Amino acid sequence: MSRAVTVTALAGAAWVAKRALRKRIGRSPLWPLPALETPLSGYSPRRWIRTRIVSRTRPAEGVLQLTLESADLPPWTPGAHVDVTLPSGLVRQYSLCGDPAEAGRYTLAIRLVEDGRGGSREAHALLVEGAELAVRPPRNRFELAPAPRYAFVAGGIGITPVLPMLRAATDAGAEWTLLYGGRSRASMPFLAELEAHGERVTVVAEDESGLPDLAPLAALAPGTLVYCCGPDPLMRAVAEAAPAGVPVHVERFTPAAPAGAAKPFTVELRRSGRLVEVGAAETTLAAVRRELPDTPYSCEQGFCGTCQHRVLAGSVDHRDELLTDGEREDSMLLCVSRASSERLVLDA
Repeated sequence: MSRAVTVTALAGAAWVAKRALRKRIGRSPLWPLPALETPLSGYSPRRWIRTRIVSRTRPAEGVLQLTLESADLPPWTPGAHVDVTLPSGLVRQYSLCGDPAEAGRYTLAIRLVEDGRGGSREAHALLVEGAELAVRPPRNRFELAPAPRYAFVAGGIGITPVLPMLRAATDAGAEWTLLYGGRSRASMPFLAELEAHGERVTVVAEDESGLPDLAPLAALAPGTLVYCCGPDPLMRAVAEAAPAGVPVHVERFTPAAPAGAAKPFTVELRRSGRLVEVGAAETTLAAVRRELPDTPYSCEQGFCGTCQHRVLAGSVDHRDELLTDGEREDSMLLCVSRASSERLVLDA
């Protein structure tokens, strides 16, 4: 066979393989990596940005503050958070709490949760100054909308997305107040920075004064927007305390509690030709991994998108904080979402 014929044959084979690969990825968004659509941020979630940790401090007991730098970091707006890949490969989400005007620099604050799933312990132990850290471009589902007045409520590490909102509200000339609660003053980061705002800020340490008093929220004037980030009980209490007609915006990093009791259902793994029974007390991901143990996952909280999977038939009870309406038409996150029908068919 001549050289020209050999080259032509190899080029043809490469073209066929490339075309087959594109079709394969199109059929299954989990092969070889989640094929998410471009999110609202405008940046592909497949994109990872390599940054360097240039500062590591402890602004409060059990809180690690990191400053990351890279010329490739996109701009962001108050309320945004980023996905971070820890050294073990775990993906976790942290709010940006620095100044959006500082180009090429992100600041994160991470609370140590001793009885958590291990991400915060790894971050506190291994994320040291000078180390590289991969992050995805920022997403913002907690955007600060324009308003003449704001009432901010933060609990513990929930102060992180609120900090840049305070700066933005001040720059815009809006009226605002902040109610900031925590277990103790020693455990509450950024108190020194907040002191500069004077009487606008109310700090309530539980070991000194008990739980924050939310009764004043009932007197908020129309046109006020409420922004709250913190533990679920606090966010629910704030929503109940706010008067009718005053919007309450919340930021959560755990799945929303289901409206009713979970029910068992059946999952058909179409390509594998298997049926999986999903119990009321287990996740779809756990059930699918009994049959397909290589099914990828990471955060198990409905935020990172690693376990996004294509749905061929059935109705989904979406409980994630990531997918767009368009993505939810034919896919789901296995870690938190379930079936609202008796049967789901997945491309697996």
